[in-house]
Amino acid sequence: MYHLLVPLSEGGDFFNLFRYLTFRAGGAFMTALIIGFAFGPWVIKTLRRMQKKGQPIRSDGPESHIIQKAGTPTMGGVMILGALLIATLLWSRLDNGYVWIVALTTAGFGAIGFADDFLKVTRFNTRGVPGRVRLLAGFAIALGAALWAAALQPAGLSGLIAVPVYKEVLIDVSLLYFPFAMLVIVGAANAVNLTDGLDGLAIMPAMIAAGALGFIAYVVGRIDFTEYLQVHYIPGAGEIAVFCAALMGAGLGFLWWNAPPAMVFMGDTGSLALGGALGAIAVSTKHEFVLAIVGGLFVVEALSVIIQVAWFKRTGKRVFLMAPIHHHFEKKGWREETIVIRFWIVAVILALVGLATLKLR
Repeated sequence: MYHLLVPLSEGGDFFNLFRYLTFRAGGAFMTALIIGFAFGPWVIKTLRRMQKKGQPIRSDGPESHIIQKAGTPTMGGVMILGALLIATLLWSRLDNGYVWIVALTTAGFGAIGFADDFLKVTRFNTRGVPGRVRLLAGFAIALGAALWAAALQPAGLSGLIAVPVYKEVLIDVSLLYFPFAMLVIVGAANAVNLTDGLDGLAIMPAMIAAGALGFIAYVVGRIDFTEYLQVHYIPGAGEIAVFCAALMGAGLGFLWWNAPPAMVFMGDTGSLALGGALGAIAVSTKHEFVLAIVGGLFVVEALSVIIQVAWFKRTGKRVFLMAPIHHHFEKKGWREETIVIRFWIVAVILALVGLATLKLR
């Protein structure tokens, strides 16, 4: 729309609105939301017809899931991806490299998740794509995103690690930056994937994190804001805000159908794509460490699994009743809705703390 309509503008007319990033972000949000509402029933109906038995439920998970969630179709992430990518392509500037970095990273991780979900539902077991293959494919996509972002970023920032709060600190780790950036993207993808265990648990924190990162992208892409807040200026990065707005709209459209009791699960198709998107945004805006704060809920979920596995292998005992940690609270008797809403509250608090790093310099 930007490339088609802005040339028609003579200044001060309706077409001139499409020059403004905030207007296009709002348009992307509404477009993705409407697509989610309009096509949700058709997607769910199609997935049910194709899958018949729905998503395979792990036998080693909470016992209630085997009864309550059996038969629910998965791969609902295609609904999120479709709405997100269509809205992004319609409303963003397609000559902006950062938009393509984030969009292609999202689509790439979505493809990995789709393959994993497809194998699970066709074989009707919980084993999909082998873990090593998933990681190898994820690291390959992440490397491409990191190299592309480094090529676009200003010379004084490219390949360096920015530290929150300390405005002058940039860590030069030379070529080690790329493994670091790859770890950020792949780690984010898998952390969101681990969080996706209860109805609505992963999608809302992902939307909250996207909102915070979208605001950060808008700020670092404007030289007037970066000078006032004393953060690093990255020309063109503000366009990522359109993608983030589209993600929030697509997420809300999906949540309408995923709210407890869920009519569809996002599956790895959605969770890996959303996590990969958050990681790519953080790398593109040089806010990798801030992602660990804004997405702190995902970090805790991932750490709970790492701690549980490591401690069990060493001592034969468990730290948590079950991991990831949301299952621990289920085992303690918390209702699913209670866990989900409280985790949403934690996600909001962490997002605000992450945003505060823009001002605390």
